[in-house]
Amino acid sequence: MLIGYERVSTGDQNLALQHDALQAAGCEKIFSDKLSGAKADRPGLKEAFEFARKGDTIVVWRLDRLGRSLKDLMTLVESLEPRAIGFRSLQENIDTTSSGGKLIFHMFGALAEFERNLMRERTQAGLQAARARGRKGGRQQKLTPQQIAMGRSLAADPKRSVSSICEHLDISRPTYYRYINPNADGASLLKQEVEEQM
Repeated sequence: MLIGYERVSTGDQNLALQHDALQAAGCEKIFSDKLSGAKADRPGLKEAFEFARKGDTIVVWRLDRLGRSLKDLMTLVESLEPRAIGFRSLQENIDTTSSGGKLIFHMFGALAEFERNLMRERTQAGLQAARARGRKGGRQQKLTPQQIAMGRSLAADPKRSVSSICEHLDISRPTYYRYINPNADGASLLKQEVEEQM
């Protein structure tokens, strides 16, 4: 049995083109979604996958209707294989029920893996080059060492409020407690807050 799946990204887009193509391909049952492919939870797709039985084929008008990325597409189609359910894309003329279609799909998978490995290698090379130039990865420090020193000297004055120090350095309270006074305990912070509001 051929089971169609159609999807449009927004409610005001029309499913007619996909629907007609799926019917012309011989789909007896068609499931649909009207939401972005970026959403992992697609009720229509879930229903189609649950409805499909051994020997059935899930049919889409175009590959991008099923998966939001090549990796996602590969995962979805590979989940059908152990259940002996085929996959077919009309526009790209891919049919995993044939040996040629399986080969093309596995080539897609190999290309996706190759692309992921290249990205990983480029990231590692970039990090190594940055380390060689003395730069560290991670979040950039919001305050310079001079600003931190100035903030700490201001905080040493018991007459100075946290608000006035934050205003003077043009920083937020979380930044103050992260860099200027990281060892402050909750009780003293609460006391200070109350005193400042009085």
